[in-house]
Amino acid sequence: MRTIFIALLHFSIACSLYAQKENLLSSKYSAAELQQILVPQSEWKPFPLPDDRQGWSKADKDMLQATVGEAEKLIDYNWPTIPATLSLMYVRTGNRSQYEAVSFKKRHVLANMIVAEAAENKGRFIDPVINGIWSICEESWWGVPAHLPGSKDYAGLMDVSQPFVDLFAAETGKVLAWADYFLGDRLDAVSPQIRKRIRNEITYRLLDPFMQREHWWTGKNGSIPNNWNPWICSNLLNTVLLMEKDEQKRAAIVNEILAVLDNFYNPYPQDGGCDEGPGYWNAAGAAMYDNLVLLNLAGKDAFRYVYESEKFKNMGRYIYRMQAGENWFLNFADAGPRAGVDADMVYRFGKDIGDKDMMEFGAYYHKPGVVASAGIRKLCALFMQDEFQSVQKRLPLPGDVWLPGLQVMAARDAGGSSVGFYLAAKGGHNGESHNHNDVGNYVVYYNGQPLLIDVGAGRYTSRTFSAKRYELWFNRSDFHNLPTVNGATQRARHSAKAADLTYRAGKSSAVFSLDIAGAYPKEAGINSWKRTVTLNRGKNVTIVDVTDLQKADSIVQHIMTCYPSEVMQPGKLVIHSQTKDGQKTDFEIAYNAGKMKAEVEKIKLSTEEDEGVRNNWGDSIYRISFKVLSPKLKDTYTFNISKKR
Repeated sequence: MRTIFIALLHFSIACSLYAQKENLLSSKYSAAELQQILVPQSEWKPFPLPDDRQGWSKADKDMLQATVGEAEKLIDYNWPTIPATLSLMYVRTGNRSQYEAVSFKKRHVLANMIVAEAAENKGRFIDPVINGIWSICEESWWGVPAHLPGSKDYAGLMDVSQPFVDLFAAETGKVLAWADYFLGDRLDAVSPQIRKRIRNEITYRLLDPFMQREHWWTGKNGSIPNNWNPWICSNLLNTVLLMEKDEQKRAAIVNEILAVLDNFYNPYPQDGGCDEGPGYWNAAGAAMYDNLVLLNLAGKDAFRYVYESEKFKNMGRYIYRMQAGENWFLNFADAGPRAGVDADMVYRFGKDIGDKDMMEFGAYYHKPGVVASAGIRKLCALFMQDEFQSVQKRLPLPGDVWLPGLQVMAARDAGGSSVGFYLAAKGGHNGESHNHNDVGNYVVYYNGQPLLIDVGAGRYTSRTFSAKRYELWFNRSDFHNLPTVNGATQRARHSAKAADLTYRAGKSSAVFSLDIAGAYPKEAGINSWKRTVTLNRGKNVTIVDVTDLQKADSIVQHIMTCYPSEVMQPGKLVIHSQTKDGQKTDFEIAYNAGKMKAEVEKIKLSTEEDEGVRNNWGDSIYRISFKVLSPKLKDTYTFNISKKR
């Protein structure tokens, strides 16, 4: 065999991975040492100020032109207030998108105008920027209603006397901090109250609550944090480095941020796998990188040692390891199948960790002239565009990927090419962040296009992260490529997990097997359900389930696809795929017609949540159900997926 991977994942090994307390960031320097390392706030100039015309002459002209052009179109933007009823809509109807659309646009417009004014230095965007700052400072809540506590004490409205830090409150602070940095003297020339207001609001809403209140996302209570941790920390770090004039306090807050980041980094698997999926990597592993960029800019490269950590390198590599096709990514859990690639950031991440594949992957998606906003990623991008003129652009498309900590495998017919079959599958457990009940689920692509799919998440509403989460069909196991056994579907909890995992890959095949019995409740009556998924390179994909049950009342195997399907004859089901350019290809699923009867249903997309599914896949979701005709306590079920000849 060309390559062999054999993984027997024991629970004790997994526990040891999660139990490690590396403290890679917080153990290096004390708060006092940080104060000496960090460039003083008054001297820190990470990017050129408006008067530094030589500095701005080095910025990418296409990006600046696009930025100024967008700002010009919105120069008369009427900064909207956010009425209480828009916040109340979340608890009254479950809708969160209308509030967020208003809030997010205000911040986007302001961020763009800040960079436009700094780059142009003509003063014509100053008044719109002041209006934006004042409007946002007047808001009762910088976060979103979906992140308010669900208790009756709130009932959809913010308690302004008890500020706390959520994702978008932290992002708002970042935008205002860049306004202060780039345009501070211009704002003072109009009125000293503007910058004073910015500082007061940031201190009251963000910095003091962060240091004085307990927040679940920090991981201090012993839980394993999700993407909120590095995402919020990157924005808080950005804000405090730019805004805090008291150097001792500045260092103390940075020191606390490092400790919080370690709570995210310590339990992360060594393989760098993000259990929230590639769609959340931008806010997870990539946000962790954002923190390092800021720390090295402000700390004179004192944190570059982190780039040598193999785990940190794997956190970066994860994004290209999860690519199914040019425009598609492996999307277990809530992640969407089309993960937006922040090309310039990915390139910089790859460069800092010395990974050529990641650099070329980022360069592949680079688009000249992308509009810049006032964030660390885009500000860095403004001053690095020349590099893309010489770098090679390429998709790595690894032939075999095995992430033992995450329990995810992926394999394709030939590494470096999307031609042919691609197979991915997962073990894990059903208590993951953004969890779907999907232990043992798999997906199949062909020529870089989806065939058998994970539907992913719908549009977020009040049900998405509530006790009603698993009332949403796309979160349940019976709408994944999984069986329903004796009427029971998988349960949602950390203990609902895979067992006895093995993965081996070689020149002719890649084989992943696991027992998914533990993901089902007792009433399913499963002793073992050994699933083996195999990519026979250049030929087909096979799924083999070997079962041992306590009872055999009913068994239904489900397969999800995004194409119309039909039973051509007993034992042969055909999926009619078609690409956007009209290319049609038929695929065949062969099964034992003596054991199973196949039925196809088109999923009706009718709810607000379903709009998210429609955005990803169109109105084209089909569930194929194979009903076992005479269930037995012990049996074997086989599916062969191949291109129809």
